[in-house]
Amino acid sequence: MIIVIKQNPDEKQLNNLVKWVRSLGLEVHMSRGENTNIMGLIGDTSAVDIDLIRSLDIVETVKRIQEPYKNANRKFHPQDTVVSVGGYPIGGGHFQFMAGPCSVESEEQVIAIAKAVKEAGATILRGGAFKPRTSPYAFQGLGESGIQLLLEAKRETGMPIVTELMSVRHIDAFRDVDMIQIGARNMQNFELLKEVGRTDKPILLKRGLANTIQEWLMSAEYIMSEGNMNVVLCERGIRTFEPYTRNTLDLSAIPLLRDLTHLPIIVDPSHASGISKLVAPMSLAAVGAGTDGLMIEVHNNPACALCDGPQALTPEQFADVVKNVDVLLPIVHRVRDGK
Repeated sequence: MIIVIKQNPDEKQLNNLVKWVRSLGLEVHMSRGENTNIMGLIGDTSAVDIDLIRSLDIVETVKRIQEPYKNANRKFHPQDTVVSVGGYPIGGGHFQFMAGPCSVESEEQVIAIAKAVKEAGATILRGGAFKPRTSPYAFQGLGESGIQLLLEAKRETGMPIVTELMSVRHIDAFRDVDMIQIGARNMQNFELLKEVGRTDKPILLKRGLANTIQEWLMSAEYIMSEGNMNVVLCERGIRTFEPYTRNTLDLSAIPLLRDLTHLPIIVDPSHASGISKLVAPMSLAAVGAGTDGLMIEVHNNPACALCDGPQALTPEQFADVVKNVDVLLPIVHRVRDGK
């Protein structure tokens, strides 16, 4: 349920309303905009008397909503949320490039790539330290030592880092990471979602391989219900019957999510297709659909990459993508800015 509060309400009446709502066992989420204040009621509102609330002097209107997600719902929060990652804003018209290797392999490799993608226009360094792999015999990443290499690349370049957390027991190793990624396979690992919801770090939440948009938003709700509102959604393709690509990139999710949620939305065209030559056209298509950023895998020698080489771009190819995207950004009312 949402309660639209009139402009310049009597603060005493507003506080009394909040206390009364909480006395019913409901949580209150206040969203204050330039022209409208919205009070979101979270919990079982079936017993709440709408007519009683509507009769209050400070109330403009009251609406029941059907969606099970409340914190992530645009009806509760009409303005776009802007999430800052190391000082770089995502959402609300701000666009960022996240780029780097699928997996951290060595200090030399990750620093070289970090310098190259920064020069091309990336503002956030992505890189896998812990790697979820289908085969238990495949390269699983360097683990905590991989995080230390990412931090060294951050010191060399000044770029904030985003990397994937796979287990609650590794969370202490992420204390200096700027943004925590929850991968597709963990999108419904609810204990992990609640744990990152108790942190103060931005969370990059990837869509599951075969999950609906509502299930994805409910996973964001798990994080936000613990108090962490800094969630960025990442569309990375879903599994379909089509065998020519690794996944099918669902670009229709972007404009749909614009209506459903206030959270920023970015796209990972690398995992979505699994084919490097498709990354550039899918990047441009994602920008046209309204994404707030792109997450692209870049490797200085894709043929020798220990993980997902076929979908990685070279630094030169990534630079070309950035140049072409920059042409489109003004058309979709996005700006690529820094601190």
